[in-house]
Amino acid sequence: MRTLICGSMAYDSIMVFHDRFKNHILPEKIHILNVAFLVPEMRREFGGCAGNIAYNLKMLGGEPVIMATVGDDFAPYSERLSGLGIEQTHLRRLEGKFTAQAFITTDLDDNQITAFHPGAMNGSHENTVAEARDIRLGIVAPDGRQGMLDHASQFREAGIPFIFDPGQGLPMFSGVELQQFIQQADYVAVNDYEAQLLQERTGHALERLATEVKALIVTLGAQGSRIYAEGQVHDIPVAKPRAVMDPTGCGDAYRAGLMYGMLKGYDWPTAGRLAGLLGSMKIAHRGGQNHRFDAQEVADRFQEAYGYAL
Repeated sequence: MRTLICGSMAYDSIMVFHDRFKNHILPEKIHILNVAFLVPEMRREFGGCAGNIAYNLKMLGGEPVIMATVGDDFAPYSERLSGLGIEQTHLRRLEGKFTAQAFITTDLDDNQITAFHPGAMNGSHENTVAEARDIRLGIVAPDGRQGMLDHASQFREAGIPFIFDPGQGLPMFSGVELQQFIQQADYVAVNDYEAQLLQERTGHALERLATEVKALIVTLGAQGSRIYAEGQVHDIPVAKPRAVMDPTGCGDAYRAGLMYGMLKGYDWPTAGRLAGLLGSMKIAHRGGQNHRFDAQEVADRFQEAYGYAL
């Protein structure tokens, strides 16, 4: 069940400011802003959409193949992937570049100031889908703009079914380009905010867009998710998390569960429930890749949450 995950690999540096931004940013001085925040807490996480999806898929028993571009500083992440047994054949290192990095500062009100450096991610178009072999399902997740455009076309040309998952990259594309993605894709996955933006950019309601793909999936956070497929709308209930710590990576965990369910031939309500369960398991841990589970735990939690066996 080899799946090709086209998307970003990134480091997330997360810092905590033990005060509130509003106490240090003067609205009347925004035009000459010059502030510094002392951040005694800092952690560095492994992240990126492709890395997070692959991490969850591997724990489920899938065979994720990551296709991404990374920088000179990728060695620690590479070592981690080796330890997890995740294939690195299609990770291309770009000399003189940094791996994509997010620098996130959070205050005591959970407000965030984020700076994102795409680095090597902007060279994602240097990889081509045709280089990968024996792929049953793919996903075009947030990545370099040209890479996303190219990989969608390449999946289509290769006859490999794939999910278009624009994520935070959605604003990079015009309505015409988004419509082209949808026409090429077999499936589309967005969150509720992205769903609204997708409708505004294309000028079409979700119900109309859903007729152009096999399934359109909308995640709704604590309200679960909704899947438009085969002329039906499936409202997927949320699996109650054991703790709510950090939503970072929950969408990626959801997509991993969805892809695994699709490959296993589950019906949409079951695939959606599995996806939602993975999201709820992730949210109980900080960072995108610090949660752990095995197939038996997933089966037990699924039975507990939904009242029937996988």
